[in-house]
Amino acid sequence: MAIKRPSTKILVDGGDPDETARIRNLLRFLDGQTTNPTLVAKNPEVQQRIASGHKLSREEQTQEYKKIVQSISPLVESAGVSIEVFADFNTTAEQMLAQGEEMFTWIPNAYIKYPCVGEGLKAATLSIEIGMRVNMTLCFSQSQAAAVYAATRGSKDPVYVSPFAGRLDDRGENGMDLVKNIKKMYEEGDGHVHVLAASLRRLDHLLYAFALGVELATAPAKLLDEWAADGLPVPDQNFQYKAVDAKGNELKPIPYQKLDLNSPWESFDLKHELTDMGIRKFVEDYNSTLAA
Repeated sequence: MAIKRPSTKILVDGGDPDETARIRNLLRFLDGQTTNPTLVAKNPEVQQRIASGHKLSREEQTQEYKKIVQSISPLVESAGVSIEVFADFNTTAEQMLAQGEEMFTWIPNAYIKYPCVGEGLKAATLSIEIGMRVNMTLCFSQSQAAAVYAATRGSKDPVYVSPFAGRLDDRGENGMDLVKNIKKMYEEGDGHVHVLAASLRRLDHLLYAFALGVELATAPAKLLDEWAADGLPVPDQNFQYKAVDAKGNELKPIPYQKLDLNSPWESFDLKHELTDMGIRKFVEDYNSTLAA
């Protein structure tokens, strides 16, 4: 029986190739995968090594990540595998780029993830100049997404921007408003940046991402399991998104901002406390796998 695939590309968010293969078999397709240091730290093989008392050197960490990504790569389709560079608040654009260049050689369908901070955007600008594909992650504001657009203008390949809906929901804001606002803002642009809805926590998030017509959506395996158990529904024109948190409390709307995409990227406000928190968390998880 033919399956009705949504026009939105589906990615699984994880760091375990066995899980990727399982989800692909379940859905009978899988467009791509997003990975990050947290997901790699949770990889069953990495966890096993740490449990047996063997923490990793930085070189071993990189090799583990490479091995995981190379196992995932042939399991996914055109949306590729997003691989995240290691970046803390002191990492320069040049250091991010050096990592990105190496990671880009690991697989033929790599997307390199940089954080939505000044140095990350500089690294993205340098990356597209040399033909690398990039995914700007930890996006929590329309202003950051406008900067991504401006910094990557002229890219040969689609650039991804990943607004994190669930983490905004966690603090009482309607995270899907951010996804909607970015999508609306980009309608005035040239189409070179694709919206990758991320940090999706519930089936309604995923269905609303489809309804908004975002180009890509990434979800953890348990959410894709739920979608499959429900029969892989695709919303119709009657779909209504309820902006409530896990307890049923109404989420605060995020108003649309009128921003000029032709402005220099440096003119946009990149500061967001959730971006900073995300960087701190990734650094913590990365370091948790390392030998002292």
